[in-house]
Amino acid sequence: MDTTNEISLSLKNVNKTFRFADKSFHTIQQRLFNLHKKNKKQQLKAVKNVNLDIYKGECIGVIGRNGSGKSTLTKIMSGAYTPDKGGEVIKNGTSLLLNLGVGFSHELTARENIYVNGSTLGLRVKQIDEIFNDIIEFAELQDFVDTKIKYYSSGMIQRLSFSIAIYAKADIIFLDEVFAVGDDKFRNKATKVLEENWIQGRTAILVSHSAGLIEKYCSRTILMHKGELLYFGDTKVAIEKYSELA
Repeated sequence: MDTTNEISLSLKNVNKTFRFADKSFHTIQQRLFNLHKKNKKQQLKAVKNVNLDIYKGECIGVIGRNGSGKSTLTKIMSGAYTPDKGGEVIKNGTSLLLNLGVGFSHELTARENIYVNGSTLGLRVKQIDEIFNDIIEFAELQDFVDTKIKYYSSGMIQRLSFSIAIYAKADIIFLDEVFAVGDDKFRNKATKVLEENWIQGRTAILVSHSAGLIEKYCSRTILMHKGELLYFGDTKVAIEKYSELA
């Protein structure tokens, strides 16, 4: 994939803390018996002081064990999560997160979601009209165009997400485990997209548990561990360091 010296995405002093109650009382009885007990607040620091620059046209891998913070970091990069105060995310262009329909309204149909997402990416209605049939055909959803996506399977949502991102030409595409769901036929088709020039010149962030997939497509890889950026650089080195983690 061709790259330039132009920064596509930059993170500066990015942290993410989640705050939650120590205990939750779900029934009236539980609440009555615990009226005088203080519900302590706890916090989880999911991402800790991440700084990095990603260049236009790069395909960047993100790896780490479950709970390492990789998906949280990806959601911060895409704008789905806001970093803690003092952190900054700078994006050069439009972006779309492919994470089983994040950014979709499940009460809307595929048709409606295509127009909403296309508009979010800065496309005019006429431009969306021109790519609408291509999106539906690639996603193989011709029979479900006007069905609310709350009735879709996870694989159908994945196909729609991927198709919108490809045809709407988001500048930055976030692929969060999108190849882990769906049938082999669509996975092969989606993989072919990565291998062709459909995303040429665009930036891709690929989150996956598959070391083979990361090594095949990513020149540089982010290794997350316990919320920290343990390593960001050569993919082979990142995978070696990942395999050494206890």
